[in-house]
Amino acid sequence: MTFSLIGRCARTGQFGAAATTSSLAVGARVHAVAPGLGAVLTQHRTDPRLGPRGIGLLRSGCTAEETIAALVASTPDHKWRQLAAIDAAGRTAHFHGARVKPESGAAHARDVVAIGNILSSARVPDAMAQAFAAHPELPLAERLVRGLEAGEAAGGEHGDVRSASLMVFGAHDFALVDLRVDGDAAPIPRLRSLWEEYAPLVDAYVVRVLNPDEAIVL
Repeated sequence: MTFSLIGRCARTGQFGAAATTSSLAVGARVHAVAPGLGAVLTQHRTDPRLGPRGIGLLRSGCTAEETIAALVASTPDHKWRQLAAIDAAGRTAHFHGARVKPESGAAHARDVVAIGNILSSARVPDAMAQAFAAHPELPLAERLVRGLEAGEAAGGEHGDVRSASLMVFGAHDFALVDLRVDGDAAPIPRLRSLWEEYAPLVDAYVVRVLNPDEAIVL
């Protein structure tokens, strides 16, 4: 019971991911993001090893499609896996194993791919992708949160979600945003609240890393 999306901001070159599921710690297991390279999703019977493996494939020069094909070929349990990738050019790809439980699906739009399994409606992935794509002028993190909210509004999972996560990387090798909600009855609204609280601080935390003498007290 998971729905998620990965996306790219063509204006800033940022990459990010957002996810929600019925179990704990979705942010620790489902997405992998790398600056300048892209992102990977691994879910359903989740194998968290596939995220870093996919990033390695993107780093080697593989496209999103080639990355997904190589991940599928590399695991004998691919029938249980649901995967997606986006590469540096914004190209996207996905894979649904034969044993991924319905309702499952995927949707692609410019610079985004959304996937889900054990959904209450086949409309969920498309709602997520379209919400992300609708406002390219907004910060990437905002667009990703809107994608999760649209997925929930379209029906979400076939059951209650308990965790949600948001991750964004810019030009540096540390995350600009890494927010997680666990064990919450309404994790997506809570993630929205955390993002709105954190958004004004993103630049200040970057200054702390790159120019600590100029950092303000938060």
